Amino acid sequence: MLHPDRFFSAEPSQRDIARALYALVKDLPIVSPHGHTDPAWFARNEAFPDAASLFIKPDHYIFRMLYSQGIEMERLGIARRDGVPVETDNRKIWKLFADHWHLFRGTPSSIWFSHALETVFGVTETFSSKNADAIFDTINSELATPEFRPRALFERFNIEVIATTESPIDALNHHQALATDPWQTAGLKTGERKGLPRVVTAYRPDPVVDPEFEGFAQNLFRLGELTGEDTQHYHGYIRALETRRAFFKKLGATSTDHGHPNAETYDLTDIEAAALYDRALEGELDDDECDLFRGHMLVEMARMSCEDGLVMQLHPGSYRNHNEKVFDSFGRDKGADIPRRTDYVHSLKPLLNRFGNSKSFSMIVFTLDETSYTRELAPLAGHYPALKLGPAWWFHDSIEGMLRFRHSTTETAGFYNTVGFNDDTRAFLSIPARHDLARRIDCRYLAQLVAERRLSDDDAAEVAVDLAYRLAKAAYKL
Repeated sequence: MLHPDRFFSAEPSQRDIARALYALVKDLPIVSPHGHTDPAWFARNEAFPDAASLFIKPDHYIFRMLYSQGIEMERLGIARRDGVPVETDNRKIWKLFADHWHLFRGTPSSIWFSHALETVFGVTETFSSKNADAIFDTINSELATPEFRPRALFERFNIEVIATTESPIDALNHHQALATDPWQTAGLKTGERKGLPRVVTAYRPDPVVDPEFEGFAQNLFRLGELTGEDTQHYHGYIRALETRRAFFKKLGATSTDHGHPNAETYDLTDIEAAALYDRALEGELDDDECDLFRGHMLVEMARMSCEDGLVMQLHPGSYRNHNEKVFDSFGRDKGADIPRRTDYVHSLKPLLNRFGNSKSFSMIVFTLDETSYTRELAPLAGHYPALKLGPAWWFHDSIEGMLRFRHSTTETAGFYNTVGFNDDTRAFLSIPARHDLARRIDCRYLAQLVAERRLSDDDAAEVAVDLAYRLAKAAYKL
């Protein structure tokens, strides 16, 4: 199924150049600096249960498409919040997926899934209803062997380091177990990377900085329990956040991550912030005041990053849980998040005025609003020393999305105000597929520049390696 020249230009001379560039990067180690894989997989190293649990249930790219065609999530085994029974026959779930495989034609999900079938499980026939049972059995048989345990796949995929993402009120039990596990502390069997932290965490404070996050007051109480600070008062709350950052950093964290609805930042006084905080605890803030508090906390997080060195990531512009029925029944992250227009020039100004010129601060900004790349984000990143652009994200983590990103940003921000690639996925087996796609698309873009004599062969070769490997390590301090 996998053609060796897939995703390269159809123009012969550019395809030849892309092929040569890709040969330089295809076997480089994977640096996965931001994502949402489960650290329990690596701490426990238990066998994955079956194909449906591995490919379908954790992947909102898959079940959002199926849901869009009228397939109830209960039929896909997605657990409900109210305990209503859902489908538990994973073979039946797999067959349902196969019966609707045609829905994924032309999508990144088709690329990732086909890559995993062939490169991980050796399945070289096109997935369909006719062979679904046989493929299900093949995958399940392989998953029962030691070679397909999470750690074995981690090494087989040539992953050098991966960051998961956890809340400040997560006890980080799995990361604490990994911190003393010989698999992590001794490096690979060859000893080439002895002592390198291979599975690290990242600090995502949304549940305790967003007054609209469900259970906000209870989350703050738990934060106080974990830190011994009085989170019923603003200054105790700030100390508690700093304490948890230090704990995350001790367990390998090099970054924070912020999934705010917009990019608004506000530099409030302590008195103003404390007054807002008191009312947030009581659930009394209106929508504008929630934005004001979140925006202030982004500036506070930037201040803390200047002090502790954690790289700050901002992922704004998603209207979370747009489908209230799905949210009420199934909870967060069920494919109902929708991109929205986002302003960066005005919104980031208070934060950048304070920290944008600081050598001790580094901020990586992503967007779901592609119209902002050329107009706002590339010019901002092309000026402020502290600001870098994250790669094409989420709905734009695709062939056309990656190409649009390079075409929109390179002439203004260059390559070196970007940070390479991160997969940002919950689906473990899609990681090598996503990195392979990103490497191929970057080589395709570079090949066009070389063919048009806008970039030399030597420069293109160096940039290809930087985009595939070096930039992510440097930007995320890995």
